[in-house]
Amino acid sequence: MAGPIYKLWMVRYKEPWFQLSEEEQKDYIAKLIELREEVGGREVITCDPFWSAHPWMVFGVDEYPDIEAAQKSAKLLNELQYSRYADAVSMLGTTYEIP
Repeated sequence: MAGPIYKLWMVRYKEPWFQLSEEEQKDYIAKLIELREEVGGREVITCDPFWSAHPWMVFGVDEYPDIEAAQKSAKLLNELQYSRYADAVSMLGTTYEIP
């Protein structure tokens, strides 16, 4: 697959997340951003859907330069024990040209 890979993700935080202090939450999110940038990814958009899409607390779209970068990002998320703090679903895709 050539070209950028887009990752749609939706997150619902778990109890261990809420047991972190506000400072620890900010530090953890900073690590997530650093991880994404380390593999060449960038934020396209992050949204607050909680008022309209309960139970999802945040969703977004990230762009990666290729599938390898998206896969490396997933591996690094696992190393950060991301699933300990959040339930998440995601979907990868490429740009779709309307015929």
